[in-house]
Amino acid sequence: MRKTLATTILAFMAMALTGLPLLANGGKGVEVNYLGVNNVLVRIVGDGRYLLLPVQESSEDAAVNVLADGRLDRTIYVRLAKTKVDYFVPFDLAPYQGKRVVLNVVTSQGRSTVREVKEDACWRDLALSDTFDTSNREKYRPLYHHTPLYGWMNDPNGMFYKDGEWHLYYQANPYGSKWQNMTWGHSSSRDLITWTHHPAAIEPNGLGTVFSGSATTDPRNTAGYGSDAVIALYTSAGASQIQSLAWSNDNGRTFNLYPGNPVITLESEARDPNMFWNEDTGEWNLVLAHALEHEMLFFASPDLKTWTLRSAFGKGLGSQDGVWECPDLFELPVARTQESKWVLLCNINPGGPFGGSATQYFVGDFDGTTFTPDTDDTGMVTTKWLDFGKDHYATVSWKSAPDNRRTVIGWMSNWQYAAEVPTMQYRSANTLPRELGLFYAPDGQVYASVTPSPEMEGLRDKLAVDIKKMRVKDSGTEVMLPAANDGICEILLDINPRKSDKVTLTLKNDAGDRVVMVYDTEASTLSFDRRQSGIVDFSQDFPAVTVAPTFTGGKEMGLRLFIDRSSIEVFEGDGKFAMTNLVFPTKPYTSLSINADDATITNLKIYSLSVN
Repeated sequence: MRKTLATTILAFMAMALTGLPLLANGGKGVEVNYLGVNNVLVRIVGDGRYLLLPVQESSEDAAVNVLADGRLDRTIYVRLAKTKVDYFVPFDLAPYQGKRVVLNVVTSQGRSTVREVKEDACWRDLALSDTFDTSNREKYRPLYHHTPLYGWMNDPNGMFYKDGEWHLYYQANPYGSKWQNMTWGHSSSRDLITWTHHPAAIEPNGLGTVFSGSATTDPRNTAGYGSDAVIALYTSAGASQIQSLAWSNDNGRTFNLYPGNPVITLESEARDPNMFWNEDTGEWNLVLAHALEHEMLFFASPDLKTWTLRSAFGKGLGSQDGVWECPDLFELPVARTQESKWVLLCNINPGGPFGGSATQYFVGDFDGTTFTPDTDDTGMVTTKWLDFGKDHYATVSWKSAPDNRRTVIGWMSNWQYAAEVPTMQYRSANTLPRELGLFYAPDGQVYASVTPSPEMEGLRDKLAVDIKKMRVKDSGTEVMLPAANDGICEILLDINPRKSDKVTLTLKNDAGDRVVMVYDTEASTLSFDRRQSGIVDFSQDFPAVTVAPTFTGGKEMGLRLFIDRSSIEVFEGDGKFAMTNLVFPTKPYTSLSINADDATITNLKIYSLSVN
């Protein structure tokens, strides 16, 4: 007989009320044996696809050692509920069909007697179920940004494009909404808007948990797993950080672990391998973050298995305030020139321009061995930022994107408060997919341009506002945002400041929440103030003002804004800057006001957005 979570819990309550015997202190089908003040044995004695584990986020991690027929299969870490249940997470029992499953649970929460242990909420609320409800329970879950169905998510990993599908892997914790149990989650999309969720792709093993890395197709069969094979390289994080290889022959749905792992070992901490085929040298190159040394290491290989260290880059350059992580390296043409340049992405934490984590990058040349950065007129290497918000990190690109596109995506959060944002069923989201290019700025330097991927136009539903031209003077003007889908929308406009020193854009609602963006024509900057944007008190680091250079010289500027339930992404019309910030308004923003001494707004369009 199949049981849902609801019927399982109701059955438990009925037995408790009628006095029928329970199996130890657990739910029906679960037998709990108390062995000591920090050790409990849970036996699965009933039927069900999932064991639903009760989680309380304020608890400490318990080590759950899973034994199948008496042999240790894995260890997971779960914040088992002590005084109340915040939510449940599923432990999948399908792989253990026909085996006896026992969980040997070791907690670090101090107890003086076994009687106290028995009072923990988790033992009472353990339940077997054939289903797990992933329907959304969160007010702030985005409409059109990728999120996990449940649990924690951070860095995007291993992205590749193949056979019309964009594959996105990501750092995931399947057993809670805080960082732990690092696993490669997996989603895929044909339009970069709607995502299909797949089972976990790569899980922890004897070498450690699964940290960040990259994946690529191997059309030349250099690794020996077939010309259609997908090869993944990632960091195994146990007592040390080492680099491991896995391969897939089913388009990345499932992976096999290379028996010769690890393929790269060092005497110091290094992580997040990112490899690519170098057409110029006819070999694989790889960038590895030498995290604590604040540098990147460059390797080469003929077969993705045997790697030779070629050079290092970065000591003393760029932001050195935090660890270096999640690199990427690729070549791009420079707009309106015959030049091309190499771009080295270097994600850091902390050390971002507004605190916490951020993505810096270097522009220069790469010959297959050495990366040589561009310098300014004084011979210095300029520190450059890919995004000027607080919530854009771990940015890396898809391999083999169509039409020679360089499409990237980031983690839309900040390590300062990622585990504290006001959601619980899941944390957190990815940024919009973006296209990278290069352009010369007035200072003579080459910078990265960032524009939303063209697929994002597929989000547009109705054109709610269409104003060809309007004058903004003195008291300003106000336009209403579409009410559909909680005010989720895209806003496009061109600003001619005329003689105004500042042009102010304010998103607001009748609850007093507001986001204030100011185009300062003298400084040639755009600022974003979220200090009164809604819920901001969950972290002292969340209320903030971020500032981006506009490269406009105070003249006309185009803007494109994407508003979702808990984020705002701002792009300069030609991609000269991007700014990504989370917001948690108590009610959706309902209007946009524009204020200036005397300015002209043209081509103001506001689209409601929807996902089919």
